[in-house]
Amino acid sequence: MHTAEHILNSVMDKMYHCGRSFNSHIESKKSKCDYRIKKGLSGKEIMAVERTVNEIIKLNVPVGEEMVSRSEADKKYFTGKLPEDAPEVIRIITIGNFDACPCIGKHVSNTSEIGSFTITSADFNEGILRIRFKISREEAEEMTRLAV
Repeated sequence: MHTAEHILNSVMDKMYHCGRSFNSHIESKKSKCDYRIKKGLSGKEIMAVERTVNEIIKLNVPVGEEMVSRSEADKKYFTGKLPEDAPEVIRIITIGNFDACPCIGKHVSNTSEIGSFTITSADFNEGILRIRFKISREEAEEMTRLAV
């Protein structure tokens, strides 16, 4: 779910120039991300976001991590969600050349392990777009079973 959140954040910023989510709640069954944006998205736009996230997932992009100093992280990545008492060494999660950001969550080693990404709802209120989503892992589990 954390890796899907990274992809969603990058897709939203690339498509709508709204930056990464400023608030999120990531759970195993369902999650949500909040974005500051000028307008709500139409049904077609929401479908385009969902389709784009799934296209990235299907590219089988490697997911990695690197450790960088806090000062380097502040220069190169969005560190707005880091707590004030974050350590001097920051873990950066990379999704190929598509995305990189600090994160302490658990991640897959390849996007093909994520499964199918579905936006369950989206609403817009006072400049905030909330996107709720879930992951269906059956497809990823089937791919893993066939590869063994």
